[in-house]
Amino acid sequence: MKTIFEKSVAGREGCWPCEGMAEEAYIPADLLRDGDIGLPSASELDVVRHFTKLSQRNFGVDGNFYPLGSCTMKYNPKFTESVAGLPGFTRLHPVLPQLQGAGGMCQGALEVMYETENLLSEITGMAAYTLHPMAGAHGELTGVMLMAAYHKDKGNKKTKIIVPDSAHGTNPASAAIAGYDVVTVESVDGIVDPGALAEVLDDEVAGMMMTCPNTLGLFEKNLPEVVRMLREVDALLYYDGANLNAIMGKMRVGDAGFDIVHLNLHKTFATPHGGGGPGSGPVGVSEKLVDFLPISRVAKQEDGQFFLDYNYPKSIGYVAPFYGNFGVYLKAYAYILRLGGVGLTRATENAVLAANYMRKRLSDHFDIPYDRICMHEFVASASPQAKNGVRALDIAKALLDKGHHAPTVYFPLIVPEALMVEPTETENKETLDGFIDDLIAIAEQAKTDPEAIKAAPVTLPVTRLDETHAARAMELTDDL
Repeated sequence: MKTIFEKSVAGREGCWPCEGMAEEAYIPADLLRDGDIGLPSASELDVVRHFTKLSQRNFGVDGNFYPLGSCTMKYNPKFTESVAGLPGFTRLHPVLPQLQGAGGMCQGALEVMYETENLLSEITGMAAYTLHPMAGAHGELTGVMLMAAYHKDKGNKKTKIIVPDSAHGTNPASAAIAGYDVVTVESVDGIVDPGALAEVLDDEVAGMMMTCPNTLGLFEKNLPEVVRMLREVDALLYYDGANLNAIMGKMRVGDAGFDIVHLNLHKTFATPHGGGGPGSGPVGVSEKLVDFLPISRVAKQEDGQFFLDYNYPKSIGYVAPFYGNFGVYLKAYAYILRLGGVGLTRATENAVLAANYMRKRLSDHFDIPYDRICMHEFVASASPQAKNGVRALDIAKALLDKGHHAPTVYFPLIVPEALMVEPTETENKETLDGFIDDLIAIAEQAKTDPEAIKAAPVTLPVTRLDETHAARAMELTDDL
């Protein structure tokens, strides 16, 4: 596909406001450029067609199945976009609440923040939330900072954080950035084993970061014993909420003993992320950590007015400019209200059903290392195909030729040739069957014609790249 510069034709242009009118008539002379701006010359129709065709080359959840695990972006309901586009929200400047306070024109926005925190607290069983973190990993870091503030306030000398080998990959990074030594606890049969935990647990452990269900899609059935063991050394339990969509409406993590939780709104609560928009990683805490939450916090007066409360002397301070990504949690707020408790629970049930359906259908064609009832996702292994030289990456590339986004590959690290698949709660059976049938076809072709799989993709504008070279030697300019 040609670039818009290659399509440029000298002298071709779109419509000016009035035929024959000089630029000075509608643009002040002191704002006009002295020379050519260097933009391509194209008609309005040329530009519209170019960028429309370009957009159709993007892969998005609106047009295709997106089985990427483990933090998959779900379907983005269009009604939430309408809510976020209401003028009363879009025309607010983020400093207005500070300038106007209670009774001002920002009461609606403050109420959304207040009610969203309350709804998330109810869903997860936490005492309070902050909406400030700008993404999931940022929420993780905020959670670890809260953990550190708690121990500092108590005078505890803590230097370590335990991270299971089945946790999300950002967990160790978040703990390390916060200044802790990361201690890995190995899984036994895919989950955290109390015996293995006992070997690394001591008085210097500040807490443990757990994903439940974990990245294998397995529920941590030893959770009660894990909580008991951590309590004995005054260590906190952190919940990576990227997989909350597997248990929402079925279990409140606060009731299970977690002290801190971050949520990925772009996953469980259907807001855009990645190419679709900014992230948001709200963090909830148990009662003993409320005083350490970031400032400011939205509070409600007896007369029903909302205001920003900065009176938290033990707060970890500011973790983001203003109040987080307002438009994102506004959409999540609308989504939660629209579905209600029954709808949110049904979403969980559909996610778990879809994952188990796919796991069962694929079990005769791929190695499923932990082939038992899973939650919202499962991990297959391409180890059998690798014996013919076809690795997980090759299978992922072959899926592109069939019109699918590839699943996550080579993660979690504890599964060789891993293919992590999360079908989500929004896809119909026909879509799931189409993806499964194509995966089975690729597995069969790996036996009979492995070289064809290793050459994929062959139907896309960009085929097999040297990915390391592409990352290190990117061409970011157009010399035309």
